[in-house]
Amino acid sequence: MKVLLVNGSLHANGCTYTALEEVANTLLVEGIETEIFQIGARPLSGCVACRRCAELGRCVFEDRVNEFLDVASDADGFVFGSPVHYAALGGAMTCFMDRVFYADAQSGRRSFYLKPAAGVVSARRAGTTAAFDQLNKYFTISEMPVISSRYWNMVHGHTPEDVRRDIEGLQIMRVLARNMAWFLKCKEAGFAAGVPLPEREALVRTNFIR
Repeated sequence: MKVLLVNGSLHANGCTYTALEEVANTLLVEGIETEIFQIGARPLSGCVACRRCAELGRCVFEDRVNEFLDVASDADGFVFGSPVHYAALGGAMTCFMDRVFYADAQSGRRSFYLKPAAGVVSARRAGTTAAFDQLNKYFTISEMPVISSRYWNMVHGHTPEDVRRDIEGLQIMRVLARNMAWFLKCKEAGFAAGVPLPEREALVRTNFIR
């Protein structure tokens, strides 16, 4: 089993990475393989609504979004981490999430269906819960079980050293990791016992204005 962790910060080894590293280390103790995917500091375009992903099976822009989509299908679970900018996800992370989840859905890849996911946010002081809510919306529209901790998944600090002193925040990361590992093991046991996936209905879409 493998969990793919996404560092949505432009800083490869900053505060968000420090939180994800705590999750990854605990997952390894639980016997779960991990990989931290860096979105990097190169500019990322937002979605331009061209819908070419439905034809191509990937985003029309060749960048880190497609690199992530190429490995996402092999992962069993996900943790998406982002810094907080103006009480929301960082701009690069918003572009990344919009394009990843839209391209996956439109292309029919279904890389995320019924795979557990968790969001992690990092802030110096405030705006964390709004950014955390933003992350969770990508999961729930994609039929992903959301993994929680004993508090909202956040750490506080201006530097990685600050985050390492946020002992409650780091504990939240460890509890999150153990809950993720438990869910993955239960899912694996369910498959081994022959528990089928839920019955799927054909998609129904309605518009508010007719």
